[in-house]
Parts: sequence; C-alpha cells; structure tokens
Amino acid sequence: MSPSRRLLALLAVAGAVPLIEAAILVGIDFRSPQALAPQATGVWPYDTYHDLRWLLVYHNSWLTFGLGLLAAVTLRGLLSAVLVRLAWPAHLPRPPTRHLVGRNLGVAALTAVIVAPFAAMSIAASAVALSWLVFVSLGPMIVIAPFLQRMSVGPGGWRGLPSAELFGWSLLDLVALSVAGGLVWSASPGWTPLVALAAGVVNGLLWNRTVHAALLPNVVRLPRTPTVPIVVVLAMSAPVVMQVFQAPHAGQRDTFDPPIFDQPLAAQVPYAVILLAGHDSAYDGRPAVDPRVRRFSYVGLDDQGRPLPYPPEATQQSLADSAQLLAAQVDTLHRRTGRPIALIGESEGAMVARTYLRDRAESPVRVLMMFSPLARPARVYYPPPEADRGWGIAAGWLLRGIFGLANVFVHDHNPDEPFVRSLIEADGPFYRYQTMCPIPGVRVIAFLPTITAVEAPPGPYTKIPVVEVPAFHAGFLGRSTVTSQIIDFLSGANLQRPRSEYGVLQRVGSAWQAPPLVVSLNPVWRAGLPPGRRPFLQQQLCS
Repeated sequence: MSPSRRLLALLAVAGAVPLIEAAILVGIDFRSPQALAPQATGVWPYDTYHDLRWLLVYHNSWLTFGLGLLAAVTLRGLLSAVLVRLAWPAHLPRPPTRHLVGRNLGVAALTAVIVAPFAAMSIAASAVALSWLVFVSLGPMIVIAPFLQRMSVGPGGWRGLPSAELFGWSLLDLVALSVAGGLVWSASPGWTPLVALAAGVVNGLLWNRTVHAALLPNVVRLPRTPTVPIVVVLAMSAPVVMQVFQAPHAGQRDTFDPPIFDQPLAAQVPYAVILLAGHDSAYDGRPAVDPRVRRFSYVGLDDQGRPLPYPPEATQQSLADSAQLLAAQVDTLHRRTGRPIALIGESEGAMVARTYLRDRAESPVRVLMMFSPLARPARVYYPPPEADRGWGIAAGWLLRGIFGLANVFVHDHNPDEPFVRSLIEADGPFYRYQTMCPIPGVRVIAFLPTITAVEAPPGPYTKIPVVEVPAFHAGFLGRSTVTSQIIDFLSGANLQRPRSEYGVLQRVGSAWQAPPLVVSLNPVWRAGLPPGRRPFLQQQLCS
C-alpha cells in the first residue's frame, strides 16, 4: 500500500470509531457523554481512559467487569496495532504484524493497570462533584502519555526519555481531545456524528505524527535508565498523595471564618443568620460578634442552646443527620431572635441546608445562600462494601484501595463515609437534579467558582440565580466583594452575575468526566423516578 493510501486508511479507521460511538449515543438520546466519543481513537493513554470510565460506570457484577475488561484490553490492543501499523513511516522497516499486535496488546494491558486508579478518581469526581478530583485523575496521565506512546512502537521504549517533539504531540493530543469534546457536545444531534468523525480524523493525524516522533528521536536521553517504571510509580502515587494533602491539618481548630462572623451584621438585614461550614471544617466554639449570627455545629447544641465545638471528623456524618441537627439550631435561633432565618452554607454546608429545606415546607428559613455547592453530584454509583454486586462495584473497591493507602498517612478519608454515601444512595437523583432548583417561599442564590464548570456535564445546570466567581472550590467566601454581595442579597437585592467563560469551560471539561449512570438502571435510584420518564433524557433539572 502506498504511503498516501496508508494515510487515508489511517484517517478512515481513526474517524470511523468515534463516528459509530457518537451515532449510537445520538440514537438512544444519551447526550451527556457524547463528548467522550473522540477519545475512542485518542493516542495512548487517553483511549484507555475512555474505555475504563465507561466500564467502571457500566458494570454491575465482578463477572461483567472482568469480561468487559478483557474485551476492552483486547479490542484496544488490536485497534492500536492497526493504527500504529498504518502510521508507520514509509522509509523505516516495519515489524511483522504479529509483533505489533503482541506489543500493543501488552501495552493495552499495562495501560489499563496504570490508568485504572485515575479512571476511578474520575468516578469519585462524578459522585461528589469536586473539580479537584477531575484534575487528579487527568494530571498524571499527561505526564505518562509520551512514555506509553514510545512503548507501543518498539522494544526498548521503556528506557530513556521521550523527545521534546513527542511531548509536544502528546500535549497537542490533550488539547485536541478537549476541544473536540466541546464541539461534539455543542453540535446539534444531526451533526454530532459528523463532528465526531472529524475529531477522529484529527486523531489519525496525531497518531501519524506521534508514531513518527516516537520512532525518530534525534537523541535518546538517559538511554539506559528505566524511566517508564519510575514515571509510572510516581504517576500512580498521585491520587494517594493528593488525598494526604487534602487531609485536615494536625491541631486544626477553625477553618471557616467569613467576615460576617467577625463583624456586626448590617442594620438593614432583617434575618438571623446561620453559617454552615464545609467538609473537614472544624469549630472551636467561639461566638460570632453579632448575636444574630451563629455557626452551625455538626454535633449540635449545648444545654444553653449554643453551638458546640466540633472536630473535622464530625462533618463525615450523613446529610440527613446533619439536616436534623440544623433543624434544632434553626428553631432555637428563630425562637431566641424572633427573626426569620437566613442560611449561608459552603460546600457540604450548602448541601446540609438544601437537604433541610427539601423536607421542611414550614421552616422559618427565608433565604438560602449556597457557596460552592455540589451542583451535580451522584452522577455515578458504587455499592457499599458489604454488597456482592451492584453498578460500579469494581470502581468502589478501586477507590477504597486508593483511600486505604492514603490512610497509612492520614485517617480521615473514606469513600464510604456516611456523607458520601448519603449523596449517592437513594437520594442521589435529588442531589443530581434538584440542588440548584427554586424552593417555594425561600430566596435562593448560588455562588459558584468558575472551576466547578469542569466537573459537571454542559448545558443548563441551574434554575436559580447564580454569581460565578473566578476561584477554586470553597475559596472565595471571605473576599470583600463577595461579603458585600452577601449583605446586598440579605438586604433584599437581586443578584445574577454569570460569566461568559463558564459555558466554555463546561464544554472543554466535558471530555474528561465519567459518563453518567442512567438513573432508571440503578435499583437504588429507580423508586424515586416519576412514571414515564425517558431513561436517557439529560435535561431532567428541576422536573
């Protein structure tokens, strides 16, 4: 076959697979994961990352996981062997097909082992809607990508450093897949498969240049050093290291100190205010400067109705238990002040407040301000450890392994802690679709850091006013401008300040999220579904 025909064949194969995947997703009206389609022929390891995220969400027993993993590794190895063979430079001798197939099957198996923890962290990101977990799952793969790409073309690829050119093509592949995912998601259903086809053709060009760069380095640096094992060990340790860094610091006393706690409340504010801190926060028992302001305590009130100090571990209880404690604290403050109540919650605190208001139509609460709420959690599921089957069972045990290793150094991380389980169990559909919805009789607003745009599928995500702020999760409540906006809203002003880049970030980030588990498939969630609901409908927000 001539070089030009080989290139055309390469582009055809690389484009056909995303086209087929996108066409299937459009055919069943499953829009949320369509941005993943271009990765079906992405260059290592993004192709395996694509496969494992689908597998970790859509298996419901160890048997289906094992068979699915075997099929994914085999098909990925065979497809990659075809792509490498078609991308091989014409002026270089090409190894026999059986050698390429054997090598790529081996690399596919190795990549599956390497990528599995990162895919599991992506599952965790979709369970609790935290953007930093997306970056933990994606970041190490950016580092290991050029090393794996060298291994797929010939022996000795596990030694030495990849060339700068190979690093460059690898980074371009990441950018191309991010942009392609956004374009595929943004296209109308009739155009989606064609956009996926075009993205696959770009993948083919990148395979061509990547294979050339892997085979033709000018100089291989550190040619005798086993760089791949070293890099893989470092990359695979990243999820554990990040868990250690996220742990509460020793001796932590109070991690939530917004200005409204340390300053008198403005006279024009007609409410008494309860401040709810987030996960892993602590409280030392200090009273607020203004007697109309109280901290929510995750352990309750003392005999005199004052919030008790609590350690970070107290925030791990279920949302239902925390909401029950909040009910008592709302009633106590309302009786003492005679004022309606405003709740200001950050992260988990926002979810506690939202859970409380879901079940209490006669509450004295008239304002809810949510800062960094978990906007679209519970998009995936994994059963509790005592279960012997259930959707995502292997993902759950992968996460337990990662957190278990982190617990060698810290002891406050558990993917089965009551808070996390309360998000993804029977109430999962509520948190997935109702968190950002209006509440009768309550003025509601959400302050969202722009980083949260990468953690949930694109499209409408709220039917309440939002203020989008350039910030990280739970990182802006103490800003002076935000404090002014809090007082304005509590004084009766209406706020709505979206940012134009938020939608762009949603689309770019959509390629790196796990596909959502269809609600009607999961028996744990199914009971709460209205009759006649279309199973793959993406826009179920507030319905």
